[in-house]
Amino acid sequence: MGSNEVSTEFSKDLEFVPENGCLSIVVFGASGDLAKKMTFPALFNLYRQGFLPPSEVHIFGYARTKLSDAELRDRISGRLVYGEAASSELSEVVSNFLQLVTYVNGSYDSEDGFRQLDKEICEHEISKNSQEGSGRRLFYLALPPLTYPIVCKMIRDCCMSKSDLGGWTRVIAEKPFGKDLGSSEELHKQLGELFDEQQLYRIDHYLGKELVQNLMVLRFANRFFMPLWNRDNIDNIQIVFREDFGTEGRGGYFDEYGIIRDVIQNHLLQVLCIVAMEKPVSLDPEHIRDEKVKVLQSVLPINMEEVVLGQYEGYKDDPTVSDTSNTPTFASFILHIHNERWEGVPFIIKAGKALNTSKAEVRVQFKDVPGDIFKCKKLGRNELLIRLQPAEAMYMKLTVKKPGLEMSTIQSELDLSYEQRYPGVTIPDAYERLFLDSIRGDQQHFVRDDELKVSWEIFTPLLHRIDEGGMKPIPYKRGSRGPEGADELVTKAGYVRKQGYIWISPSL
Repeated sequence: MGSNEVSTEFSKDLEFVPENGCLSIVVFGASGDLAKKMTFPALFNLYRQGFLPPSEVHIFGYARTKLSDAELRDRISGRLVYGEAASSELSEVVSNFLQLVTYVNGSYDSEDGFRQLDKEICEHEISKNSQEGSGRRLFYLALPPLTYPIVCKMIRDCCMSKSDLGGWTRVIAEKPFGKDLGSSEELHKQLGELFDEQQLYRIDHYLGKELVQNLMVLRFANRFFMPLWNRDNIDNIQIVFREDFGTEGRGGYFDEYGIIRDVIQNHLLQVLCIVAMEKPVSLDPEHIRDEKVKVLQSVLPINMEEVVLGQYEGYKDDPTVSDTSNTPTFASFILHIHNERWEGVPFIIKAGKALNTSKAEVRVQFKDVPGDIFKCKKLGRNELLIRLQPAEAMYMKLTVKKPGLEMSTIQSELDLSYEQRYPGVTIPDAYERLFLDSIRGDQQHFVRDDELKVSWEIFTPLLHRIDEGGMKPIPYKRGSRGPEGADELVTKAGYVRKQGYIWISPSL
C-alpha cells in the first residue's frame, strides 16, 4: 500500500460522524499553559481538517483570569501554527477558527460564571437553529483534579444538555486522577454521583499516540507475531520514558506528584496493558477495556527489592521545591504478570527526567537462539523496538550475513520508520484523536473506572512508602543514564545489552 493510499484510508477512518444538534466545546482552564500549548492547537487541527464544521461548532474558553475574547485569541494564536511557514491561506484559516472561540470569565465554585456560560451556549445553539437543550456539550477540564468535584457539580447544576431531546453532555478529565487508591476512589465517588460512567472520559494522551494505537494492530493483525508473543519466546520487555530536561517551570506541581504518579501509573501502565493483554472479542471499546483490566488484575505486588529511585542533582534548587523533598524524578522497577502467557517474563518499567536522551519506547527482547551454529550470540539478541516518540518507528533487530566473501554475521534491522515510509503524512497529535473520539462517544482510548482502581492498587503501597520516607531516591547527575543501580536492576532482570549496534533514524 502506497503512502497516498494510507492517507486516504486514514481520512476515511476519521470521517466526521454527523449528529443532530450543534456542538459546544468548553475548555476550562483556558488561560493556562496546557490549553494554550495542547488543547486549542488540537482543536484547530481538527477544524482545519474538516472534523469541526463551523456551521455546527463553537468553542468556549472559561477561566478565572479576566480576559476579553480578543485577548484569549491573541494568547493562543501563536501556538496554532507553531513551526509552520506563514502564508495568506493559513492566516485566513487561523482567523476563521479564532472567530469560533469566545471567552467567559468566572470562578469555579460559583454559579454566576456557569450561568453566564450556559446562557452563551444556549445563544449559540439557538443561532444554529438547534432546539434549546438538544445540543451536544463537551466539557474539557484542563484543571487541577482538586477542582473536579466542584466544577462537575456546577456543570451538572447549570450547564447540562437535555438527553431526552437528543442532546448529550460529556466531561473530559485530565490526569492525575487522585494521588493514591484512597483519593482516587473518593474522586470517583464524587464524580459518579454527578455523571454516569458513559459521560466521563478520563483522558490519558498516551492512548492517542499513533504508535501506541498501532500496538494492537501489530499484535493481532500479523500471524507471525502471535505464536511468538509469550513466555516461551520473549525473555523480557522494557517500557521506557526518558527526558533530557528537568522540571523547569513546573517544579511545584511535579514535587507534589513525582515521576511515578506523573508518568508511570498512567502513561506507561497503559502501554503495558496493550503490550500484554489477550486479544479482545472485538474492537468494541468495552471488550478492549475488559482485557486491559484482566492484565492489571494479574500484576503481582511490587517487590521493593526490585525498585530503584533517583533524584537529579539540582532538582531542589528550584524555589518551588522543598529543600527536604523526597520526590523521585527517576524510577525503575520490575513488574511481574501472573498468568499463563507471561509467567516468568519481567516487565522492566523505567522513567526519568534530566537524563542523557529524550525518548519513549517499548523494547521486546527475545530469548537466545538455541543451537547457535553461527556463534552469533555475542552480537546480541533479537529485539523488537517500538519507538513511540520522537521519530516514530518500529524495527526488528536481527542477525544477518555481513556482506562479503566470508560467512560472518552482523546485527541489522527490518525497519518501518514512519517519516521514510509515509512521506508527507502528518501523524495526528494524541489530543486531536482523543477529542474526536470523545465527540463520537468512543471510550476505547479512555480509562475506565475499574481500570483506574486496579492501577492504583498496584502502585499505592510503593507510593505510600516513598511519601513516608521509607525509600530515598539516589542522587544522579544531569545528562546521565540515571542513578547508580538502575542498569544493574535491568541486567538482574535478564536484559542483555550489547554494545556496538546503533539504530539510525532516517530522519537524522
